[in-house]
Amino acid sequence: MSVWGALAGGFVGTLVLTTALRTANELGLTRVDLPFLLGTALTGDRRRAKAIGYLLHLVAGEMFAVIYYGIFSAIDTSGWLLGALLGLLHGIVSATALVNILLPALHPRMGSTLSAADSHPLLEPPGFLLRNYGRGTPIATLLAHVAYGAIVGGFASMGG
Repeated sequence: MSVWGALAGGFVGTLVLTTALRTANELGLTRVDLPFLLGTALTGDRRRAKAIGYLLHLVAGEMFAVIYYGIFSAIDTSGWLLGALLGLLHGIVSATALVNILLPALHPRMGSTLSAADSHPLLEPPGFLLRNYGRGTPIATLLAHVAYGAIVGGFASMGG
């Protein structure tokens, strides 16, 4: 098991996750754009938000890879299947608590169920499992996170 493998897996896994969600977006399966959600927390400029968001998403992917590695180390095992299971858990937590509780509380441009009628948020609240961004969003999001986890787990189990 290797932290460097987990970090490499985090990089590749984040690219795969982001590309899978972008593809699902382009195919009309979802309207979710996680890098845009992250970037608009820092700027109201939509074009700059995408660039900033991709960088933040990559950093978050590396941070989650370190968390995965910590779990792998604590239980003294890793692998693509365990990573995929962690990815499923990661996807569920991200699409529920993270984007519905934490993100709206910190995001100055995101509406929430508590937004006033006369407010003008740039982004609508995501909803449970990101369902406000389309019916296909929960499945696309969870599958992308499972792929991310499998990649991190597989890379982490190499070498060391």
